[in-house]
Amino acid sequence: MGYSVRSCVIVVENLPVPLDRRVWQEAQALARAGWRVSVICPSNDSFPAKFEVIDDIAIYRHRLPPEGRGALAYFREYAAALFHEFRLLVKVHRERGFSIIQACNPPDLIFLAAAPFKLLGKRFIYDQHDVGPELFVVKYGNKGFLYRALLFFERRSYAMADFVVTANATFKDLAVSRGRKDPSQVEVVYGVPDRRRIRRVDPEPSRPIHLKHGV
Repeated sequence: MGYSVRSCVIVVENLPVPLDRRVWQEAQALARAGWRVSVICPSNDSFPAKFEVIDDIAIYRHRLPPEGRGALAYFREYAAALFHEFRLLVKVHRERGFSIIQACNPPDLIFLAAAPFKLLGKRFIYDQHDVGPELFVVKYGNKGFLYRALLFFERRSYAMADFVVTANATFKDLAVSRGRKDPSQVEVVYGVPDRRRIRRVDPEPSRPIHLKHGV
């Protein structure tokens, strides 16, 4: 199938769009550059609509199981997310088309939903927002089986990626060293605050500022 305009789909599991500011800014930048942009993301109580169009960007949302703790809860959440991501990738491909899938971690599992489309000639961009293995060590303090599993999935994401987008220069170094990507295949895209949402306000006298000794 051919498309008259450049088209892409962004897949994110962490937050709904447009709540996820980084993903939303990326989608808006692509739309301004003339791309037909679709986004697949979870829904929540603030963004419950299964489908809506904002700023010419089509947003497809899906429900996830309630958050829980433990391996079983994580498995249930990720399995449900992968099912819906693949289902909606098929839907977007049929309704709007795309030539590129941009997968935003965490987790580093979205490549599994995107893999069948690689066989159809679609390109895959790994948009690395966080480094999962290091976050796991910080949170749980060990490098056991789950840490090694996170490294494996991260490497698979790198391996399948035609291009990698990272959040900072340190992540780019990891993509080159640990992910074995050529530096020309990795680009750093920094997130910036929306200046329209930032404004100066008067200080509140009832909230004193406590300075540490020596500051």
